Amino acid sequence: MNAAAVLNAARAAGLRITTAESCTGGMVAAALTDIPGSSDVVERGFVTYSNTAKIEMLGVLQDTLERYGAVSEQVAAEMATGALTHAHAELAVSITGVAGPGGSDHKPEGRVCFGIARAGMPAVLVETQEFGPLGRTAVRQAACAHALTLLLRAAS
Repeated sequence: MNAAAVLNAARAAGLRITTAESCTGGMVAAALTDIPGSSDVVERGFVTYSNTAKIEMLGVLQDTLERYGAVSEQVAAEMATGALTHAHAELAVSITGVAGPGGSDHKPEGRVCFGIARAGMPAVLVETQEFGPLGRTAVRQAACAHALTLLLRAAS
């Protein structure tokens, strides 16, 4: 996915972007800000790797984390909503997953949950992708690329 296309679509729609990233550790924000001139579109990025960071920086509920776990569509939705709430942006993407190595039967390596929130949109769009046990680097790269694809769709 081309980060420049995401920026151009957001610019054309008059949208500013914020990211809420866990397993990607800021890769989406980095991909966007690698493009010169991105500051008119990218408002900020949150790297919330720990549950405490998700709670403190994004307002994810402790109850949601306990009930569903950090790698869940419910947490991805709260991360995306929280990013919009705590930023001056109209479009947010969230990513939380298991990059590996490891994982469990319940939450295997390569499972990544995404959220897309847009100002004025009635609900957060969430989805889970099963990238499989590709290895940490490949899962993170696949998650970053997918997040950019979701941003492009939401901005268009």
